[in-house]
Amino acid sequence: MNRSAILILSVFLSVMTYAQNVFYLIANDRTLTATAADTEAARALVASLADGPVTVELEDYGGFEKVGSLPQSLPASDTRITTSPGDIMLYQGRDIVVFYGSNTWSYTPLGKIEGATSAGLREFFGHGDVRVTLSLNPLSGLEVTEVDSAGGSCEIYDLTGRPVRGTLSPGFYIINGKKTLVK
Repeated sequence: MNRSAILILSVFLSVMTYAQNVFYLIANDRTLTATAADTEAARALVASLADGPVTVELEDYGGFEKVGSLPQSLPASDTRITTSPGDIMLYQGRDIVVFYGSNTWSYTPLGKIEGATSAGLREFFGHGDVRVTLSLNPLSGLEVTEVDSAGGSCEIYDLTGRPVRGTLSPGFYIINGKKTLVK
């Protein structure tokens, strides 16, 4: 193999390894990137997300975390941990906890939002309950729709905010205020 082919293969393998260790949290039309922990639970979570996004209702708890139930249990290996902002933990095998503060308890690590700050996470999630989508695709916040070209009136804009008239080509648009992928 020549040097260029080895370099390309090395970059490809690095990207593939990185992609398998990343998942996304999507809330309020915004996305955060998390790096999966090296635990059986994190691998099980990422494997479940390969079947499609999972939406979880998170509630404020204790002024330092958002917590909600996953649709299925994950393999727990709890240890006493002191968390920091951006830590994503599994609690009692079924609850996902995203920390914007600190706590010491027994958890199983699921991931980490790198560079997260308490203020940044509070701003991202907002106050009170929040619906969060976990996904392997950062675009899961988009709706996928089929547009009836003969349909009624609706507001359609391209991603730069310009109004779109006439037939839509496949691509991304803002339709009636929602990010939409047109096939």
